[in-house]
Amino acid sequence: MGSTSAHKNEGLGRRDVIKRSAALGLISVPTMGFLSACASSDGGSDKKVEKGKATKANPLGVNETAPLEVVIFDGGFGQQYAIDAEKKYNAAFPKAPKVKHVATQKIQSQLQPRFNGGTPPDLIDNSGAEQMDMGVLVGKKQLLDLTPLMDAPSIDDPSKKVRDTLRPGVLEMGQFDGDPVWIMYYAYTVYGVWYSQTALEKLDAEYPEDWDAMLALCAKAKKQGIAGWTYAGKYPYYLPFSLYPFIAKIGGREVLDKIDNLEPNAWKDPAVKAAFEAYYELYQKGYILKGTPGLTHIQSQTEWTKGKALFIPNGSWVENEAAPTTPKDFKMMVAPPSGLDSSDKLPFGTIWASGGEPFIVPANAKNPEGGMEQLRIMLSEESSKNFTKQVKSLSAFNGGTDGLTLSTAMQSGVDSLKKAGDNVVNPRLQDWYVKLQKEQIGVAGIGEMMAGRATPAEAIKKIQAFADAAAKDQSIKHYKHQ
Repeated sequence: MGSTSAHKNEGLGRRDVIKRSAALGLISVPTMGFLSACASSDGGSDKKVEKGKATKANPLGVNETAPLEVVIFDGGFGQQYAIDAEKKYNAAFPKAPKVKHVATQKIQSQLQPRFNGGTPPDLIDNSGAEQMDMGVLVGKKQLLDLTPLMDAPSIDDPSKKVRDTLRPGVLEMGQFDGDPVWIMYYAYTVYGVWYSQTALEKLDAEYPEDWDAMLALCAKAKKQGIAGWTYAGKYPYYLPFSLYPFIAKIGGREVLDKIDNLEPNAWKDPAVKAAFEAYYELYQKGYILKGTPGLTHIQSQTEWTKGKALFIPNGSWVENEAAPTTPKDFKMMVAPPSGLDSSDKLPFGTIWASGGEPFIVPANAKNPEGGMEQLRIMLSEESSKNFTKQVKSLSAFNGGTDGLTLSTAMQSGVDSLKKAGDNVVNPRLQDWYVKLQKEQIGVAGIGEMMAGRATPAEAIKKIQAFADAAAKDQSIKHYKHQ
């Protein structure tokens, strides 16, 4: 059944000794049918405002009297940071009506009819469980190219373009096929395995750097009535936040690139098999918190902050989202995934970090220049610092932490990025193929395996079939790493 720190298998790697079995099952999920429907609408609004005069103070040529509508996803980051930035827009354009601010968790449901009718808002924070499929939106030409924003002078230093003030990789994430920039990822998210340093200290333990050590720690915790892991069981596409960089660590980043590119048999790579079998061992040994498959992201985070489980795969928004239930002495931290064994291709420290919280300006927006200007304001140092102070997350602005006292969670994220160096991976499935990533790979594949309703081999076979079908589907636009 595999080795632990107390039981080594001489001459054998973990890939050779882990063997599994379980019953296959399937659960249903909501469809994302809206995406192709809304994105296929070619109707445009005939009420687009006239562009204003471009000046030094107004480089994008915003119409100074035109209204602006912003829709914000009211999730882990809340909405106050956006409201504060909108006040700066109001101050910059006093002749315009006050920015119309809408906050919702129902991005898809509320915006579907407006995209269909050609009357979308001017700026959208396209995030959350009802996130619109950006690969489809880009493919159907429903988004505005944000290159004018990227080439506009930054608010803090007009000698610099906005593009020159962004953290590494942020601009590239918004590019799907060539030079145009379709999405501005505002947050800078560190994904990984989150834990309480206090909880580890109580167990006289350190964060495990390899899988034997991980299993040994989970066994130790179990004896104390504490589960090793929990996760968002109803939304198991959270699991890849630590699973994907684990795969890259085992087999190299090229394994993830092949998966993103929908290459034949990409999911049958030995690194995928090894990673799936390792995670499945958590289920087999009873190291997953009982009832986890039925938990939402909030519920799983609450169980974690209550100390019922040591580890949870998540992104850096979790600090703010879980704040209401987090004890003051929790010492929240993030770490890269534990390695598998000494044959891993990449070193411990390999982590997933990338732009998060995707903002888009619809192609049919009435005031697209206003939408871009609002983003330019948000990408100032002042707005970035405000975001970081409020929601405990880094922004896409490359800086904004000087003079701030960082929480243990944020500091561990900064430290993790420093330790990773060049070993930062950025899987693109969640941007390019939302349905494939969430419903099929996440829920019907990985979720079923972690609930014990599918073996790793069965999950891989199913996921490969989903990927093959997506690769052959001519109704969606396909993307590849350049």
